[in-house]
Amino acid sequence: MDSPIDAYDRKILAVLARDGRIPVTELARRVGLSKTPCQVRVRRLEASGYIRGYRAIVDQARLGRNHVTFVEVRLSDTREKALSAFNAAVRDVPEIEECHMIAGAFDYLLKVRSTDIDAYRRTLGEVISALPHVASTSTHVSMEAVKDRTRDP
Repeated sequence: MDSPIDAYDRKILAVLARDGRIPVTELARRVGLSKTPCQVRVRRLEASGYIRGYRAIVDQARLGRNHVTFVEVRLSDTREKALSAFNAAVRDVPEIEECHMIAGAFDYLLKVRSTDIDAYRRTLGEVISALPHVASTSTHVSMEAVKDRTRDP
């Protein structure tokens, strides 16, 4: 967008972040606009990249994928070429749900989802440990998701 977003745009984004399937008439009512100006704003927010897309929130537990682990990863090399290789490889691992580069005692934090601890152990041993430049890992098993925006919209 050429101009910064305003309070109406921020309200639209907040409502859509909670419910991307809300009818435009209800969205307009909630943010205090009429339907047409609301539609125009949504299209503008989409075109300018503030809204990157819409998706279904899948219940991973119902699919049998309710085992969540967080993995600290330390790399043996943190030069740009090594980071790029690691980043590219991580994107190809379906069990890795999130990957964050961290400023701290380790280099990356991964959120890994699997069916159970045995499946996670195999993923760690055969896939994560074999990613480019991985020197060491440390695993933290999630006992309960207290707040999870992908689970509780």
